[in-house]
Amino acid sequence: MIIKLTDSIVSKLQCPPDNNRMEWCDTEVRGLYVLGSSSGSVLTYYLRYKDSTGKTCHQKIKRATEITLADARKQAKVLKAEITANGRDPRAEAKAQKAVLTMDELWKEYAAFAEPRKRSFKRDEQIFRLQIRPTFGNVRINLITRQQIQSLMAKLMKTGLAAASVDHVAKLIRRMLGLAVQWEMLERNPASRIELFNEDNQVEHYLNDEQLHRLLAVLQTYPAREVALICMFLLATGCRVNEALTAQWSLVDRQNRAWRVTASNSKSGKSRVVPLSDAALDVLDQIGTEGKFDFVFTNPDTEKPFTHIRHTWDRIRDKAGMPWLRLHDLRHSFASMLVNAGCSLFVVQQALGHADSRVTQRYSHLSGKTLQDAANSASLKIMEAMKKVA
Repeated sequence: MIIKLTDSIVSKLQCPPDNNRMEWCDTEVRGLYVLGSSSGSVLTYYLRYKDSTGKTCHQKIKRATEITLADARKQAKVLKAEITANGRDPRAEAKAQKAVLTMDELWKEYAAFAEPRKRSFKRDEQIFRLQIRPTFGNVRINLITRQQIQSLMAKLMKTGLAAASVDHVAKLIRRMLGLAVQWEMLERNPASRIELFNEDNQVEHYLNDEQLHRLLAVLQTYPAREVALICMFLLATGCRVNEALTAQWSLVDRQNRAWRVTASNSKSGKSRVVPLSDAALDVLDQIGTEGKFDFVFTNPDTEKPFTHIRHTWDRIRDKAGMPWLRLHDLRHSFASMLVNAGCSLFVVQQALGHADSRVTQRYSHLSGKTLQDAANSASLKIMEAMKKVA
């Protein structure tokens, strides 16, 4: 129906009961109409126009209760001008907007890409599920802003999450949106160059001689022998806990005093050979699983390899009077013993299996005493030579 609309008329319009829907077209602005339905839903202003292919399209403006007729006419005129002058198609833009993935949908794409490539993917899944999805799960990725990401980081900090953990959240968002840009789903990454907290969480404890003796005294007599021997093996090889727990007898070469850590069990994703010292070989002699089980450190009760020793370790360190000592600190202590014995950082890097030498640099300060002792040795020779000259 074509009528000259007024605010008064619009307020009284009702769709006849025998019609599912009805349009009242404005005579002043061509293409503007009010849509009503027999269900009694609120009347809504629309603009009818043709797109570049000549197809008739309908663009919603606003509900009649939310806007005056005069403002509806103004918006309709602006839309018509943009469609005519710039070829803009509001409906196509709306469809394109709906086609943009939500963060949840992007996660599925990311998971398919990252799971076979990333060893720490399970950690990514946990971060997304617990920290990212509640805020951004249903948000379309082109609507996520840098300010929103930074607000999430601040919110997580207030909940007591460690700064380094909050940084991991930001890094995962950046990685996901970066892939969206790479896959041409997004024009730019709002998380790129975002400021991180960069908390120095590289807490390291090194055992001094007295602490080492105290710990070994407990390990040598502790009733849970298998776990105690695992701890001694960590200290004697500097290997990671997971590397020790997945060690197999088939990879131990007693003749050449070597043990191979496979790429699948190595954090760097590369296989490496760990030299076996007398202390490490002594542990292998005591464990008693060779020829009986495939895995070196097998639980005799379950006949399966140990998956973790955390709880028993807590009791061991408490008994040794060092409740602050972590299992990973045994690896740090092994490295400190190498450095203070005069080994170069390159040797330490190879022994620990660091893929990046920068990781090994954390032990550089430990070489101070060794360098001082070396300097003193040179000094003694110089002083002796000077006395002879005199």
